Amino acid sequence: MATERAWPDVAIPPGDVLAEELEARGLTQSRLARLMHRPLQAINEIVRGRKRITGTTALELADALGTSAELWVRLEADYELTKARLARRPSGRPKRSTSS
Repeated sequence: MATERAWPDVAIPPGDVLAEELEARGLTQSRLARLMHRPLQAINEIVRGRKRITGTTALELADALGTSAELWVRLEADYELTKARLARRPSGRPKRSTSS
């Protein structure tokens, strides 16, 4: 008997997670930009979902926040994969499973 795996119904941009993390730590985007030696615009674009988190950015976030780079890479990959899955469904809606 095969079971269907449940997937998220919404794709959460990693920038949302970053924004929540900054708020929880009482950090501003400006402060993070200084810690990462990056322009504020780059951080703002990540938070707003306009810029992807690359491997290099993941390493810089890890150093600045004391997290793992893998966390940020996985968040980005999960976001992209979930968007692709949702795009394959009619109307972008989750596929309903039927129980037998």
